[in-house]
Amino acid sequence: MQTTHPAPPMATTRNPRERAGRLLQQHGALIVLAVLLVVGTVAFDSFTTPANLGNIATASSFLAIIAIGMTFVIISGGIDLSVGSLFVLGGVLAAYGSRHGAAVALGLPLVVCGAFGLVQGLIIARTRMAPFIVTLAGLLAARGLMLSLTDEGATTYLVEDDLFARIGQGAILDVGYPFFIMLAILAVAAVFLQRTGFGQNVYAIGGNEDAAALMGVPVARTKVVVYLVSGLLAGLAGALNAARLSSGVTILGIGLELDVIAAVVIGGTLLTGGAGALGGTIAGALLLGVIQNLINQVGGLTSSFQQVVSGAFLAVVVVAHRILGGVRRET
Repeated sequence: MQTTHPAPPMATTRNPRERAGRLLQQHGALIVLAVLLVVGTVAFDSFTTPANLGNIATASSFLAIIAIGMTFVIISGGIDLSVGSLFVLGGVLAAYGSRHGAAVALGLPLVVCGAFGLVQGLIIARTRMAPFIVTLAGLLAARGLMLSLTDEGATTYLVEDDLFARIGQGAILDVGYPFFIMLAILAVAAVFLQRTGFGQNVYAIGGNEDAAALMGVPVARTKVVVYLVSGLLAGLAGALNAARLSSGVTILGIGLELDVIAAVVIGGTLLTGGAGALGGTIAGALLLGVIQNLINQVGGLTSSFQQVVSGAFLAVVVVAHRILGGVRRET
């Protein structure tokens, strides 16, 4: 009689080390965020007050809105350096347009910043130029347009429409309207990324663009759309920020693109493309907001210290991604 032996474990079975590594990559930002919330609660009495938590949520929502668009871009294997300048430009255009009503205040930055994203996407998709170079040019062009509209930053436009101002300044239970707008955008974006063919195309292009093209994925069209979305959301975030501040402040947004990229990468999206999730991006944005708030709570530390902490987090995350990639290849 022939002796039967149990079948060997499938090659796709993940060992505990790989499972732990994947968990840290996907949910590391959320874990660190939870730890910092506990630390803040223990260390500062005012940290968990509704007003302070609402301030963190509202302040983080602008970064999170831009980061949602950046997540699509990075998953597709690209990068968008223009979002910081588009954020400022969107705020200036919104404040300028508010004299004609809330519809113009919201529509004008969406049209202009969306046009920037569309043109950048077309150039990247049709010429196959490096996204870094194209969006760097977009950064300079958007900043130049903003400076020309504000007389080299000497003119600050004030928000003149009360309805538009309430969109940025209104709140529910101490949480500003921009946070709820961000949640609505997140819900829609998550459906498109996870439940539609477009989202699968984004992942496929980031994983291997040539293979995606051979499978019939509309590479050029998908790239154009992701950069269009990135431009639109940067402009929207700028408009909401102008509504909150009641003016189109020209000094904000300098270097914001780096904070956006940090939030996306800290949230678990690979800079090389092909992997990532919007939930991690939001956790990364909130994490940076909590760090800034804790620095303010400590006192004696300048706000620029946040850049040091964010840079350290980003370095750790990139190294961790490298190590986790090696673990998956070994298994």
